[in-house]
Amino acid sequence: MMFRHRRTVAAAALAAAAVSGMSACSAVLGEEESLVDATSLTVGVKADQPGLGLEDGEGGFEGFDVDVALYIAGELGIPEGSVEFVGVTSDQREDVLDVEDPLLVSGRRVDMVVATYSITPVRKTEVTFAGPYYVAKQDVLVRSDAAEIGGVRDLEGLDVCQGEGSNSTTRITEGLGIDVVPTEEPTYTDCIGLLREGDVDAVSTDNLILAGFQTQSPGEFRLVGNPFTDEKYGVGLRYGDVAACEAVNRAISKMYQDGVADDMLSRWFDGTGLETLDSVPQFEGCA
Repeated sequence: MMFRHRRTVAAAALAAAAVSGMSACSAVLGEEESLVDATSLTVGVKADQPGLGLEDGEGGFEGFDVDVALYIAGELGIPEGSVEFVGVTSDQREDVLDVEDPLLVSGRRVDMVVATYSITPVRKTEVTFAGPYYVAKQDVLVRSDAAEIGGVRDLEGLDVCQGEGSNSTTRITEGLGIDVVPTEEPTYTDCIGLLREGDVDAVSTDNLILAGFQTQSPGEFRLVGNPFTDEKYGVGLRYGDVAACEAVNRAISKMYQDGVADDMLSRWFDGTGLETLDSVPQFEGCA
């Protein structure tokens, strides 16, 4: 476990483990710990999504998700200087939060994931989600000259790219019954590269993600603007940490009620044509 500050009961468990011959790790994992007890925080964010989570070239990260994570940390009493960010891919998000066997990213474990992490029933069996902190909508990005594609049903028979660990193509094929040719790449940056080269016909995922890439390459791509699902972005927490979930939900509520969320969204997505949320999303619940 990685929290710098733990409850006294966890320290007692370590001492008991030393006496009884139990492993210290299993003793600590058996105790209740919560992110609300932490004095520092490691957050998993995307590293390649403009406007949401992007490495800035100087060892830092920037974007809406980064701003949200810093705001939540502040509400938990953790100063910005005690928050570390690491880049995670869609495929890594459950593993970095695994209590018993966490995936190390850049040599660090992750306490929280704020990485365009859509809440789904399957994911809720492995991760406790706070939020959502934003409700995006799935849309389609195509090359600017692809005038024949005006909506998701125009993708029938075409090549569509998604990032590993994403459900985007499944929502088209199984959710809508549209037969597309799926291509999966490690990241959405890779998908955008294939779209640019003409190796796929479209990239489909959340409209905030697509708008970020469109803004990064003006005139090269077109956001179709015909969304077809709601994507509830959750804050991923260690499974069972209800106390942290409730604390994060209070922070998200305050973030919207005070107008901070609207300012963040304006900072990153003004000029994209998207109509962004300005009220607290309906929470999923922490049980």
